[in-house]
Amino acid sequence: MFRRHLLPLFSGLALIVCISITASAQSGQLRGHVTLKQADGTAVPAVDAIIDVYRIDLSGKYTAKTNKRGEFAFAGLPFIGDYIIGVSLPGAQASYQPGVKAGRDVDYALELMAPGDGRRLTLEEIRTLMNTKTPASGGSKETAEDRAKRAELLKKNEEITAANERAKNSNEIIARSFKAGNDALKLKNYDESIARYDEGLQADPEHPGAPALLTNKAMALIARAIERFNTAVKATDETTKNAGIDAAKKDWTAASESSAKAVTKLKAVPTSTDPAEANSAKVNLYFALAVRADAARLFITKVDQSQVDMGITAYQEYIAAETDPLKKSKAEHDQAQMLFDANVFDRALLAYQKILEANPDDLNALMRSGQALFNIGAINTDKAKYQQAANYLAKFVEKAPDTDPLKADAKDILQALKDQENVKPEKTATPVRRTRRP
Repeated sequence: MFRRHLLPLFSGLALIVCISITASAQSGQLRGHVTLKQADGTAVPAVDAIIDVYRIDLSGKYTAKTNKRGEFAFAGLPFIGDYIIGVSLPGAQASYQPGVKAGRDVDYALELMAPGDGRRLTLEEIRTLMNTKTPASGGSKETAEDRAKRAELLKKNEEITAANERAKNSNEIIARSFKAGNDALKLKNYDESIARYDEGLQADPEHPGAPALLTNKAMALIARAIERFNTAVKATDETTKNAGIDAAKKDWTAASESSAKAVTKLKAVPTSTDPAEANSAKVNLYFALAVRADAARLFITKVDQSQVDMGITAYQEYIAAETDPLKKSKAEHDQAQMLFDANVFDRALLAYQKILEANPDDLNALMRSGQALFNIGAINTDKAKYQQAANYLAKFVEKAPDTDPLKADAKDILQALKDQENVKPEKTATPVRRTRRP
């Protein structure tokens, strides 16, 4: 009766970013790649090769495996250390690389030879080989078992090579689409922006960059929906108005789905041991959570009010990830407003009372608490709720400046409570200040 429906303002767009951390002076990264030279002379990335990094100035050993591109990396190794890299792979001759340092931004290249016995070298064996200058693994006669292993390895590497080529093409398309989509989004060309993000997603929906495309696509959909909605409500023709509102609702629905997919994908990413990659994943998830909360609020209040539980989950996860006190407070207010606009007044009241626990003079929470209690009282014919509503509204009127646009609404509700329900705000005792006589 006394509630005013306003379209929430859309906050500024924020793009997914990746943040890198510079290593400290005491440690650094050691990285490289391994290739496998096959019997026919061709070289392919050595996948799942075992990398043993031995520190020789002090006792230490670090182990990892190469990825699908034959690459390996160790983060945070002592900068002053002296290292030897040993590498082995089933069906190949082992190899090693002495004179290695961390933090020098060197991509150490190692090569394995096939066939071989796949033996993994110890530090003592490497030192012996370095002293005798002998090959790392013997080229003994290849057995039937060795041939079978080599054939299997060749097949696997051929598959990896083909996959790498597909990945390379996907990388190029996704990078291009992401940039074009972002450029269009900045220019508020939402149709073009969404089309470019979709182009990248169609190229490889499981690509590591897909969550960023989904998140930014959700932002573009939200912005386009608000533009469509605001244009539609100004239309004088009912057909045009309804068509515009329906189009906006479709965009809000798609934005909610897109942002939810982004969060799901990012949560499934294994935690990286590399500090820069781990921080980048954390930042991307933070932005995805923020966009999902905004998308959920608009979807619930404009499309489907029955999905409030989904919206609460979205906001609670975003609030938990938010470290900025001002942004966290805004999110708490947005969540409460979402519940209020969805007509879930009992849950909205709880959300606003939680805000008032932290800040008893929060004007927005005072006003909305009074309105929520008034609506609850009207629904349940509960005079006690009317009384509580009057108390909150009176406090709001007392503290709000005359320029507050909601002050007049609060006074109207208080007058209606007095005239229709004979309910007046309860007076609170004001302590008398006593002064001593001289």
